[in-house]
Amino acid sequence: MFTPDSTRTNTPTLMVQGCTSDAGKSALVTALGRWLHRRGVRVAPFKPQNMALNSAVTADGGEIGRAQAVQAQACGLAPHSDMNPVLLKPNSDTGCQVILQGRALTNMEAQAYHDYKPRARAAVLESYARLAGQYEAIVVEGAGSPAEINLREGDIANMGFAEAVDCPVILVADIDRGGVFAHIVGTLALLSESERARVKGFVINRFRGDLALLQPGLDWLERETGKPVLGVLPYLHGLNLEAEDALPPPPGGEGRRFRVLVPVLPRISNHTDFDPLRLHPDVDFRFVGLDAAPPPCDLILLPGSKSVRADLAALRQSGWEAHLQRHLRYGGKVLGVCGGFQMLGRALHDPLGIEGAPGSSPGLGWLELETTLAAEKQLRNVSGHLALGDAPVRGYEIHAGVTSGAALERPLVWLDGRPDGALTPDIAGTYLHGLFDTPAGANAVLAWAGLSGARAPDISQLRESAIDRLADAVENHLDIHHLLELLK
Repeated sequence: MFTPDSTRTNTPTLMVQGCTSDAGKSALVTALGRWLHRRGVRVAPFKPQNMALNSAVTADGGEIGRAQAVQAQACGLAPHSDMNPVLLKPNSDTGCQVILQGRALTNMEAQAYHDYKPRARAAVLESYARLAGQYEAIVVEGAGSPAEINLREGDIANMGFAEAVDCPVILVADIDRGGVFAHIVGTLALLSESERARVKGFVINRFRGDLALLQPGLDWLERETGKPVLGVLPYLHGLNLEAEDALPPPPGGEGRRFRVLVPVLPRISNHTDFDPLRLHPDVDFRFVGLDAAPPPCDLILLPGSKSVRADLAALRQSGWEAHLQRHLRYGGKVLGVCGGFQMLGRALHDPLGIEGAPGSSPGLGWLELETTLAAEKQLRNVSGHLALGDAPVRGYEIHAGVTSGAALERPLVWLDGRPDGALTPDIAGTYLHGLFDTPAGANAVLAWAGLSGARAPDISQLRESAIDRLADAVENHLDIHHLLELLK
């Protein structure tokens, strides 16, 4: 069935689309990738267009959605910019930064991007063709829902792509949120005749309970639509997989001995940085909305941001600057990552309007440094060690900011032989995403913040375990023979 050919353009391709956002598309593509990889198939993930603020740096020095980097890991591959050729990073309610084949292109309002779609479509098909020439199979993730009729014209994210490359589609629906049969039948009703014919079956996701009680509904669905239910995936409790964009649910850390808060900025980005702390057995970790009264804590983490000056203004308007000052006065620690690091300085300058209107804003003023946004974004995978106990760290940098000032003379971390960030007894900052990914690095930072003797989880092992659990679910609960037929 799978015959590699560097010149072929008809590489077996299967697309996963969802009835709704967060139906389980990302997880299912991840699961299918690992399942096929286990079978010895050279498979690659692909998402034509993604809208997310969680991103990753690729092996070729580009930027893609973080979910596609996890899917590449599931396939045993290093992430590549062709796996997500269009990434949209919202910087306002109506606009976003457009990243094309790994490189930031420009900021666009929604209507301008709609007019730009023909050029984006060409990049999508070009990236797909390159992958098709290198791999034996491709598993594609759609975006949102194919039934968003206001977005159908010029679509490159769902059925527009499937029709362009002539691939079969499976539709996934989330039963945990209710209305699963209406989601499926309603989605089909809003598709064109050719698009409905392209849907080859359904997967129902996140089921809890006795499958026998669901069976009459499955039988009705198959009779009503004439299409098979390919399987019902169970609700996988405790599954720890990086979120594509939405904040994960709280892990229930009440009563743990060390309290960590992250304010939820309007354009918070790469919040997956904090997954190792969210899953830490000694840490009561919480994301806190700016409109909520923050509870007492030991460590406040200022996260990354797609619009640093605007998010800092929102932080101030909500009263968090006074809370941070009080937190420091009573012995708490503050650490900023990327945009959060920039906020800690004296000023932020955006003369080119990279993240909004051109101009400057005063920072929080706790570190002797200033940041200026430059046109060229810095993208790199890095490794090194902390100034705290020489603990090893690894991760990536994604930022347009160029930071200078006396605070940098005492760096928090050394990355590939160069200093990064700043460190004081109470305040620290860095551009390193992934600061907590190595257990030694997480333990060292937590010790600086006041938690001694902690043993951080190995997030890499947790991710691998989660991917394997998803692949096991495919093997045990889906019609794998039908799936293989669809990949012929």
